[in-house]
Amino acid sequence: PSATASAAALIIVAMLLGRPVGGVVFGRIADRMGRTRTTRLAIAGTAACALAIALVPTHQVLGPGTVALILALRFLGGIFVAGEYSAAIPLAMEWSRPRRRGLMSGLILSMAPWAQATIAFAVAALLAALGPEQYAVWGWRALFVAGAALSIGMMLYYRRHVVDAPQARRAPASAAPSAPRPGLRSLLTGRWASAFWAAFVLMTGLWLLTDSTVLLLTARLSTDSPITPEAVPLVMGAASIAQALVMALAGHLSSLVGRRRLLVVWGAVAGILGPVLWWAAVTAPTLAVAALLAALLQVATVSAYGPIAAYLSERFPTAIRSTGYGSAYSLSLVLPALYPFYVPALEPLLGRHTTVMGMVALGGLLVVVGALLGPRLSPHDIDADLDTVAERSTR
Repeated sequence: PSATASAAALIIVAMLLGRPVGGVVFGRIADRMGRTRTTRLAIAGTAACALAIALVPTHQVLGPGTVALILALRFLGGIFVAGEYSAAIPLAMEWSRPRRRGLMSGLILSMAPWAQATIAFAVAALLAALGPEQYAVWGWRALFVAGAALSIGMMLYYRRHVVDAPQARRAPASAAPSAPRPGLRSLLTGRWASAFWAAFVLMTGLWLLTDSTVLLLTARLSTDSPITPEAVPLVMGAASIAQALVMALAGHLSSLVGRRRLLVVWGAVAGILGPVLWWAAVTAPTLAVAALLAALLQVATVSAYGPIAAYLSERFPTAIRSTGYGSAYSLSLVLPALYPFYVPALEPLLGRHTTVMGMVALGGLLVVVGALLGPRLSPHDIDADLDTVAERSTR
């Protein structure tokens, strides 16, 4: 609330950098202890971190310690958030029928932009109701309390209604007692290295698109756009809704045309049209035009996440699926997440807007390259159980 813009950026980065730790650690736990149990543990941690942030003393009490404490809690929260998706998303894919995995993938991952839209509109409503001063004093804390309450509700739902899929329960029993369990080494340099590194390149591209078209777009609309800062949440909320709707469609479409084909085409569109749409959105003269262009930008770029839950789950077998999913999804965000450091360094050379537009173009290119490095995963290829698809894709 009273932090500088640079401190606010670091708070975002802290959560992002916690995710690689959570993806690796909780991925291993989920492969060993079960996806459902791990998901409940991660949700509990997320709720605790959100509630702790809501209760952090003000800057007047702790001074710089307030920002330091929030940074630590956001980093820890990032670990638990990664634990949630490393366990829960492979679990959902294991329960999904082959022909519906793409649709389920799109619906699940679209919850992220739906959440972004909800938060954006909630912030706009609180600013309108309380004013900037009262929002800075206590209004923002209400959002974290609400987040903690929702996490607790989800944890209780998992405890009462969700169990591991049969194939996940069979995997530990079928393994030889003396056989070493596959882990991070198997991903980085072993049997599953080709699958991991192809996914790593793909996800690095998607994270570059996320940082440039969501995080940096939000910041630049507040500082460089003709629209008022109070209108920015409305713009981003509208864009998030469009992103969510098309993301769900993209997931289903990948089951009809093939995962690789969809990702290659979407990455090419993102790399070519994305930079132009980003510039147009930042320089849009009115709120309505900015919202329309931001929506088109996010549809053309980050809606490509639609098939990713299915795609990553289909690349790794049950014994290492959560580790593979969490590691590929999370380790790939490290370099993109450091944008508060390299973007200011590049701006004097490339230009303020051109630097971010270059990030969008590079993100689209990496999506294309990462998809081409992976298997076709055509409609025929994916019409089988996950372990069969994973085995075929490594031949």
